[in-house]
Amino acid sequence: MKRPFSENPHATPSSLANLPDEEMHQIQRGSDELLAQTGAVSNGSVMSPAPNHADNNNDAKKVKLDTKNPGAPSRVIHIRNIPNEVTEAEIVHLGIPFGKVTNVLVLKGKNQAFLEMSDEVSATTMVNYFTNCTAQLRGRAVYVQFSNHKELKTDQTHSNAQNPSAQAALQAAQALVNQTDTQGGPNTVLRVIVEHMIYPVTLDVLYQIFSRVGKVLKIVTFTKNNTFQALIQYPDVVTAQAAKMTLDGQNIYNACCTLRIEYSKLSNLNVKYNNDKSRDYTNPNLPTGDPALDSALAIGAPNLNLPNRTGENATPTGMPLAGVTPTAAALGAAGIRLPGQPSPNCVLLVSNLNEEMVTPDALFTLFGVYGDVQRVKILFNKKDNALVQMSEPHQTQLAISHLDKMKTWGKQIRVTLSKHQTVQLPKEGQPDAGLTKDYSNSPLHRFKKPGSKNYQNIYPPSATLHLSNIPPTVDEEQIKDAFAHAGANVKAFKFFPKDRKMALIQLGSVEEAIAALIKMHNFQLSDSSHLRVSFSKSTI
Repeated sequence: MKRPFSENPHATPSSLANLPDEEMHQIQRGSDELLAQTGAVSNGSVMSPAPNHADNNNDAKKVKLDTKNPGAPSRVIHIRNIPNEVTEAEIVHLGIPFGKVTNVLVLKGKNQAFLEMSDEVSATTMVNYFTNCTAQLRGRAVYVQFSNHKELKTDQTHSNAQNPSAQAALQAAQALVNQTDTQGGPNTVLRVIVEHMIYPVTLDVLYQIFSRVGKVLKIVTFTKNNTFQALIQYPDVVTAQAAKMTLDGQNIYNACCTLRIEYSKLSNLNVKYNNDKSRDYTNPNLPTGDPALDSALAIGAPNLNLPNRTGENATPTGMPLAGVTPTAAALGAAGIRLPGQPSPNCVLLVSNLNEEMVTPDALFTLFGVYGDVQRVKILFNKKDNALVQMSEPHQTQLAISHLDKMKTWGKQIRVTLSKHQTVQLPKEGQPDAGLTKDYSNSPLHRFKKPGSKNYQNIYPPSATLHLSNIPPTVDEEQIKDAFAHAGANVKAFKFFPKDRKMALIQLGSVEEAIAALIKMHNFQLSDSSHLRVSFSKSTI
């Protein structure tokens, strides 16, 4: 298992730095002789050697190790060949799927560690499991066996605070055990919910992140309750457990795209297609689900722009889990596009528009819900098509995911990426009939500030609209009359109880709400107040 990105690999308890290197008797492969060295640390407490003739007066201030026959079942498990920089949390991860972990000891520089389970049954299950399945830490095979010590005793006079990393690992383990008592036990399949998804998250992004913990077998992505979710399958419960502990609550990008992870009720994923929504990394020969691509693949057509079917080279480069706000280049590298497609751009092609209703201003307002529109061009010879240029590539993805196939002005519009990199303004003197407009300096952009809070209130089109910037002089009837005058069928209205500058208005359908937003956003309510309108996730 690779090192968790959030932990400091150089964290070393101060008492371990001065470990004496004493000569031990009867050294043999797999023995626990290192535990008998003075100065080892368990949970921040000092480990003493077992009583011997040289020191018959070992007092209770030191930890005593009760030893019996080596190789016999024991609550204490001996782990050998660990990487030098391994942390207590990584050792604890190995034991959590098998039961409650009560103590941990890492002998840094000695490539060994000890894990104490709550009972022998849990320890036996763990040893038996890793007898048939090699345990790994940061890509290195480690060896798991019973210790000849029956328990790790720590004296109460020695503060556990001396080794906070061990304490934190044990506390996190206990919290996880308490949580799984109510959610169900560990499983090889994880359910992942991405909260506050300001920037797009793709299957390949998830593959890169979850592959840091261990081998990913299958991924299925979907949208439920307006949130992006995924099911991710690992080969065993140990790796899945480690992924849950390591990644739950982490942000993919700065202050957004938060991973919420729980165990799925499914024990195996049935993946039918290898495409941008699902992937079986154990079966690269699955069809894509696109008949044209699959038939071309069957006859060996060259240079197809296929999704990555094997998982190789699919991991996005330059994508730390947190600590960055993705740039256009980073988003491109992060898999926002499928391999083989052109570099992502900011221009959308909007087709099947209602020629009688569409205007550049209408498209600016509608697409402006999902990003800052820079330019709009309605095609002169095909007026049911338009180009819409956004300010950032991730805004084009938001617009596609929320507006594609949405019924607008009586027609189901289509929204896709355009082959054009920019929308060209007409040359001076060239007739355009007002079909092309530049909005780069518009004061109505919602996302001018980097990391704007408006990103956290982006929702799909809905029959309920959120209204804001309502002046105190305007009442409910005035607002309802204004919407009715714009052709909207108002079903319900409600001011926010604690802030009358905001309200919800419910219309007859999603299509009506889209038309009302286009007409009423920036509607002048008073001499100094213009209404702000967006889609709401709530209902009245």
